[in-house]
Amino acid sequence: MHATAVTVCPKCGHARPADAAVPAWQCPACGIAYAKYRDYLARARQVVTPPAAGEGARAVTADGSVWLLLVSNLLTLGVALWQGWSAGSLMIVYWAQSVIIGVANVCRILALERFSTENFTMNDRPVDPTPSTKRQVAAFFALHYGFFHFGYLVFILAETRATDLFEPWFWACTAVFAVNHVFSYRYNRDVDRQGRPNIGTLMFTPYVRIVPMHLTIICGGFLAHSTFVVLVFGALKTVADVVMHHIEHARLQVSGGIG
Repeated sequence: MHATAVTVCPKCGHARPADAAVPAWQCPACGIAYAKYRDYLARARQVVTPPAAGEGARAVTADGSVWLLLVSNLLTLGVALWQGWSAGSLMIVYWAQSVIIGVANVCRILALERFSTENFTMNDRPVDPTPSTKRQVAAFFALHYGFFHFGYLVFILAETRATDLFEPWFWACTAVFAVNHVFSYRYNRDVDRQGRPNIGTLMFTPYVRIVPMHLTIICGGFLAHSTFVVLVFGALKTVADVVMHHIEHARLQVSGGIG
């Protein structure tokens, strides 16, 4: 006698029982079509392949989102020089970018399908990798990150003009960063679905990502408003942004690599 192979869902990991009531092509747990989801993973691997377990992260040149981030920063700096912005005006745009990073991270957490909760606790208790855990982590991050950025905005508005929030070029530069982070979100989501990222690492990493940027921005707010200061300030922020973006991807890809 030959043992019947058990079909395991490539999305949720559910082992299909022999008496499943749904068609053979469909997962009885999450409802996806096995073949369609395998095709999606195959297409995702053509775009980005995370490192296997034990491997290091890919080189920075292999990450298209890093290049797009660099271009976004350079375009924003070019607009700042062209429009004669102060360092404070640049701070407004970089604050908006930081908010976009937070929104993208909430979406990324909610999009997780398989994830680890190793060494992660809530109220000093270990948690299981369930949809409920995912929603609670996303809500906590959104609340905490949101309050942090509200205070940050109050600081910025004390150093610069509130009217900058209504300038067309502010929205144009913000849109450029939004496009970049939408691309980065989709890139990261495809990596996540090929592995099992740690939800704790995913929640805390954006704070590490924005610390150098915020230090640069805050220090820049106390400098004299001149073209030279804007140029140096923007260049330092761009370097910090690209370096921390790559570190973030490297850290999360290794923790979520294919095992």
